[in-house]
Amino acid sequence: MPHSLEPLPKPMPMICLRRFLPCHVPALVAALALLASSSALAADRPNIVFILADDLGYGEVGCYGQEKIKTPHLDRLAEQGMRFLQHYTGAPVCAPARCSLMTGQHLGHAEIRGNRDSGNGRVFPGQLPISDEIVTIAEALKPAGYATGAFGKWGLGPSNTTGSPIKQGFDRFFGYNGQRNAHSYYPFFLDSDEREQRINAGLIYGHQRKPSGPVDADDYRLQNYAPDLILDEALKFIDKNKDQPFFLYLPFVEPHVAMQPPQEWIDRYPEAWDAEKGVYRGQNGYLPHPRPRAAYAAMISDLDEHVGTVLERLESHGLADNTLVVFTSDNGTTHGSRDPQFHVGGVDAEFFASTAGLRGYKGSVYEGGIRVPCIVRWPGRVPAGSTTDTPSYFPDWFPTLCGVADAPLPQDQQLDGVDLRAVLTGETLPERTEPMIWDFHNYGGQVAVREGRWKAVRRNLLKKPSAWELYDLRTDPEEQHDVADQHADRVAQMEAAYLQNRSVEPDFPVPFYDKQTPESK
Repeated sequence: MPHSLEPLPKPMPMICLRRFLPCHVPALVAALALLASSSALAADRPNIVFILADDLGYGEVGCYGQEKIKTPHLDRLAEQGMRFLQHYTGAPVCAPARCSLMTGQHLGHAEIRGNRDSGNGRVFPGQLPISDEIVTIAEALKPAGYATGAFGKWGLGPSNTTGSPIKQGFDRFFGYNGQRNAHSYYPFFLDSDEREQRINAGLIYGHQRKPSGPVDADDYRLQNYAPDLILDEALKFIDKNKDQPFFLYLPFVEPHVAMQPPQEWIDRYPEAWDAEKGVYRGQNGYLPHPRPRAAYAAMISDLDEHVGTVLERLESHGLADNTLVVFTSDNGTTHGSRDPQFHVGGVDAEFFASTAGLRGYKGSVYEGGIRVPCIVRWPGRVPAGSTTDTPSYFPDWFPTLCGVADAPLPQDQQLDGVDLRAVLTGETLPERTEPMIWDFHNYGGQVAVREGRWKAVRRNLLKKPSAWELYDLRTDPEEQHDVADQHADRVAQMEAAYLQNRSVEPDFPVPFYDKQTPESK
């Protein structure tokens, strides 16, 4: 029997009555006049839709060379806009990547530098929250007259903490506040603003095994599929705000495992794929599935269809020409495991050529872990069917989106990105004055530094650091030839630049480098 959505009772809004007392009327009138002026200025500003896939590899979209998985809407988006060929996430896993994106800081300065639970004692705790002092893109855009909404996976702090999206500039949030709850596509609840909203009578826990016997995908499904509910709320946000500029942040959860996609998409892919590979029994985490290859492709195709639905809604309101759309991924495809048959969660990255030949997976600062697809469409500004080789990464979106919206940048916040508006119009961006940096705390502790054609990597920083590696990405994008021994001066220069462009973060200590890091200016 279908289960209706049952939101918990909403708390009464907190109102400061002093703002409405007679002695404050002049101030109130002035504030309303300022608001009206801001609204008038905002009228001609473009809408911004930023779509973030979860664990989508560089080679898993048709326009980036994928031959097996159907992504017609993303391919059409690329035909109408620009593909970035050297775009990077801010980190190779969820929380720090989202922190880098939202705050405009690379991992040498970001507050969150690895996945870490908040320790709030709940079954599905949220991640360590970002601080109240940090300014997010949403907070920066609001003074420019933008309505702001986030729908999908947040991962930067639980409700009722400083990291809640509602406390970080978003007018509306619906989705998974914490990452662990997002391991299931049929959870008991989703977060609606700062309230839990029950969506199923029970839940499908996202980590189970079935060592023997038949595996039935229906055993891991319930009535309400979370991605569809998230999409519906995002569409309502567009409908509600179609007459004013809006910033719509869509951190969709697909194709992050567990694999629980709609059966209709699974049925569109060949049964022969999985007859050859066999059933996945959950032996490498997450949920079993009878057709893991088809299921993984189905997740990406379902994501693609959701993107298409958002684009169609923009067009139905006549908003497409005045909307900047960005599509990218939070990190590379799901990483490998010791079992040669399956990657984590049953993913078969080799079968799909998910990294397009790049080295490494999610969790690695090699190219396969951090280079991600990125497509930008802005009719009349971004040349249709174009590409760019300009290296760029998540910290760049903060100044770029503020520039697009004519919103002032925060004066007291370290911003590490560059404004990409020149790139979007097909111009050449001057070479960066500071390196691109990844100071990643998980998987043993890793650092990557990119300057121009050169990329330096160092691993195992939390125990016994390995030697620096150096790659010339212009001739060796697959990072197969370490040339550190031939360019010792270059390595030393990049290490020094890294140290000058990082701060010590007590929640994510790297003792080997913390003692060498200069004090913040």
